[in-house]
Amino acid sequence: MNDFMTIAQRSLAMSKVRGKSTKPEIKVRSGLHQRGFRFRVHNSKLPGKPDIVLKKYSAVIFIHGCFWHHHINCSKSKMPQTRVAFWENKIGKNVIRDRENIKLLADMGWRIAVIWECITKKEKNLNESLDVLNQWIKEGEFHIELPHSPLL
Repeated sequence: MNDFMTIAQRSLAMSKVRGKSTKPEIKVRSGLHQRGFRFRVHNSKLPGKPDIVLKKYSAVIFIHGCFWHHHINCSKSKMPQTRVAFWENKIGKNVIRDRENIKLLADMGWRIAVIWECITKKEKNLNESLDVLNQWIKEGEFHIELPHSPLL
């Protein structure tokens, strides 16, 4: 199946994909702030530059895009049908890098949460996830993933 966009249109569309302060990140940050949490964002001194760092709780939060970080069994992480080898390689490297960063952070004593983009789309799902995240931050285990994915 051919791409419905020209090469120039695809290039322009991909150039607009942001890596920081995405809509899902802003929604999660806003929800945490409303629940009384104070945090730093994109700490470049930590592996993987976590999206949210809650130093008081020794917790970091990554908000992963379902496509870019390959959320298993999520409709938004469907692999493109063109240039398959390129995309498998690119996304595969992201997944490997995510695992390595999580291991490094764990070795440093950080607790890690991964929030997937798809959970932020519906307000009800987002609020329920933020309530779970709220509990996890205060008294949770080492690692949490919302919604659960067998990948990490």
